[in-house]
Amino acid sequence: MNQYKDFRDKIELIIDPEDILIDEPMKKHTSFKVGGPCDILVTPKNCEQIVELIRTCIKQKIPYYIIGNGSNLLVKDGGIRGVIIKTSKLNRMEIEGEELTVESGALLSSVSKKSAKFGLTGLEFASGIPGSIGGAVTMNAGAYNGEISQVVKSAVVIDKKGQILELSKEQLELGYRKSSILEYGYTVLKVVFKLCKGNYDKINKRIQELTKRRIEKQPLEYPSAGSTFKRPDGYYAAKLIEDSNLKGSSVGGAQVSNKHSGFIINKGNAKAKDILELIKIVQNSVSQKYGVQLQPEVRIIGEEDKIG
Repeated sequence: MNQYKDFRDKIELIIDPEDILIDEPMKKHTSFKVGGPCDILVTPKNCEQIVELIRTCIKQKIPYYIIGNGSNLLVKDGGIRGVIIKTSKLNRMEIEGEELTVESGALLSSVSKKSAKFGLTGLEFASGIPGSIGGAVTMNAGAYNGEISQVVKSAVVIDKKGQILELSKEQLELGYRKSSILEYGYTVLKVVFKLCKGNYDKINKRIQELTKRRIEKQPLEYPSAGSTFKRPDGYYAAKLIEDSNLKGSSVGGAQVSNKHSGFIINKGNAKAKDILELIKIVQNSVSQKYGVQLQPEVRIIGEEDKIG
């Protein structure tokens, strides 16, 4: 039962009715293509709306959760209670000299390619990362020896009390798949990147090289959340999984990819419970064989399906 339907009246004072969905299946909003319904899903059109919406949720004691592109997210089959705030319409970008100011919902891949068009280098590594800017800064996303911490200058966030803060690079406390944003539950509104002038042809060539490598090595033909596990100190998760003879292992519609064992993929009609069970199997097998405890990189939220 959706206990927060009455909250819709208050949301409609802030958000256009067409941007409010009730009992919305989260499988429509995650790259894994799994997940039960959320009570209310809202898609603000600008930063002012998202700030007012968060403050209203705080005042009314309504739980809320922020998602961007849903590319690093696993929602359980029972769905999510409260309000999901999707930032996809917050995608404006401004370039001034070597600084790029971007709203949190813009896709990292799009920002990388747009900065390249302006002859700015530094974000080539991000051209194939499917997440949003907000999620990328929250998790300090990285690939191919590059990461957000190398190019971010500052971020504007809203905290759990509804206050707007501007955080410097140091205050973001960016580490391997972590940040002060993640630790304190901040919501990213805008991010400022400090890039460098470069040669467009060289920048574009690097983007094309990384795109080719990604297509060749990653199972992009199937729904997934990218790398399922964090890199353990001194090891590579994919190699540990492959050396544990887990490549191709499956539970229901979930499978350890035959193309890249660091990915758990949805081969078709997988449930979140299939993916979660496969994650546990991988963790247990690697732990027993190598004494290494793999930690999920994908963020897991929501409730179990009470029906089964």
